Amino acid sequence: MRIFNEIGFHNLRGDIFGGVTAAVIALPMALAFGVASGAGAEAGLYGAILVGLFAALFGGSPTLISEPTGPMTVVFTAVIANLIASDPVNGMAMAFTVVIMAGMFQILFGTMRLGKYVTLMPYTVVSGFMSGIGIILIILQIGPLLGQAVPSGGVIGILQAIPELITGIRAEETMLAALTVAVLFFMPNRFKRYMPAQLLALIVGTVVSVWLLSTDDIRRIGEIPTGLPEFQLPVFGAEQWRSMLIDAIVLGMLGCIDALLTSVVADSITRKRHKSDKELIGQGIGNVMSGLFGGLPGAGATMGTVVSIQAGAQTALAGIVRAGILLIVVLWAADLTSPIPLAVLSGIALKVGIDIIDWGFLKRAHLISGKGVLITYGVIALTVFVDLIAAVGIGLFVANVMTITRLSDLQADDVNAITDPDDTVLELSAREKELLKSASGKVLLFHLKGAMIFGTSRAITRKNSQIEGCHALVVDINDVLHLGVSAALSLEEAILDMTRADRTVYIVASEGQPLQRLEKMGVLKNIPKENVVDERIIAFERLEELSA
Repeated sequence: MRIFNEIGFHNLRGDIFGGVTAAVIALPMALAFGVASGAGAEAGLYGAILVGLFAALFGGSPTLISEPTGPMTVVFTAVIANLIASDPVNGMAMAFTVVIMAGMFQILFGTMRLGKYVTLMPYTVVSGFMSGIGIILIILQIGPLLGQAVPSGGVIGILQAIPELITGIRAEETMLAALTVAVLFFMPNRFKRYMPAQLLALIVGTVVSVWLLSTDDIRRIGEIPTGLPEFQLPVFGAEQWRSMLIDAIVLGMLGCIDALLTSVVADSITRKRHKSDKELIGQGIGNVMSGLFGGLPGAGATMGTVVSIQAGAQTALAGIVRAGILLIVVLWAADLTSPIPLAVLSGIALKVGIDIIDWGFLKRAHLISGKGVLITYGVIALTVFVDLIAAVGIGLFVANVMTITRLSDLQADDVNAITDPDDTVLELSAREKELLKSASGKVLLFHLKGAMIFGTSRAITRKNSQIEGCHALVVDINDVLHLGVSAALSLEEAILDMTRADRTVYIVASEGQPLQRLEKMGVLKNIPKENVVDERIIAFERLEELSA
């Protein structure tokens, strides 16, 4: 595996254009997410630089642009609030330590080659979770949109404080936020080719606030520290380490999902294939470095990635150029960001929250599956009002139970117990029908096909009741693609019932996983070797000879 990502100079012009375009988009987003999280605008910029640079250097998706994203910011905002509430002195430092730990988990996931499994989540759960995060991001902007600080108490606290926020509304800031949202929504597409809507909204809102409004009454970003960020040693709290560990796992997993889903989007545009495990390692290194220098956590950003590719980016050089431009802003142009109104940034964050909500699926979910609707909206409610971990955990559990139940019901039709050849949908040859009919119901044919997962064991057990009164059992697993342990144990129970009663058992199976599973479990030790055959007709003919 190559250490560095695919960095090349054969597409220098396209990669520079792609990096510049991505940087222009990243600047207002990084500032908005930094302010929204509570860590400060500079934290957003540091995160955009560090995650973007190291993910570009060590990742596995050459055109992926990584930076603080809406979902990561929402989770990190909750982490900051909880840790500061429990330890006001060291809470912020512990929050950045969580970012470091999340990055380490991502590196671990990549090293263990878990990349291909990360995104194996039901879409109903992913849609509900992402939509819930979008709603949280919107709710977090209610205070800033009305010209006030974000109330404490999380989502519930903000909703309860809405009457007070409305009473204390500051019209100038609300007007700036409305202007920002209007630019974002109504900017003609033909102009977006020349300037991103977020940057135009940032410029227009700032200019209006400086030239037309009373500058003293408007809250602004203020001075951002210039120069390189300071190195921060990890800080742990004796009472908070459990919650920090859980938060890090959640943040790391969310970053993995966000990055790999965006990598798939990039693949669909570039017609290339990313390296999932290598990308997780790159994302992990980026988040570790971001946490060490007080930056926000990040992941693959769909908007930045798509725009960068459309501008001509083909290699990871675009991500490096983007990080370099943002670094120049931090080192020498930070003063230009100080007059930006917080209301403008809240308008940008509001638009991000609206875009995160999976409107396309929510509009038609009720047409697709009633159970899917329940899962999706249940996950949304849990995400917004209860807990992110509970939302994903309960959503996955319910979705998987429903899936397993459905698969088990479908696979029950693939478990057939046959004594009468005329009363079955199974295709039997004329000779097999003749032999089975001549047995007069004394021979039971067990035929299984497809994947026999643990849910089918119940169907196999139900069919076992037909063994009563039979003198011989033929178990045909030739058409089984995979035999699970639970299904194998149910088969063993049927076989043991027959062998204990000194009755004959034949296993019809060719070489493959089902036969190997029965051998390893010791099921075949109770059956003579000659009774393991590869065709049904052989078993039927031998049984006829025995009865003659």
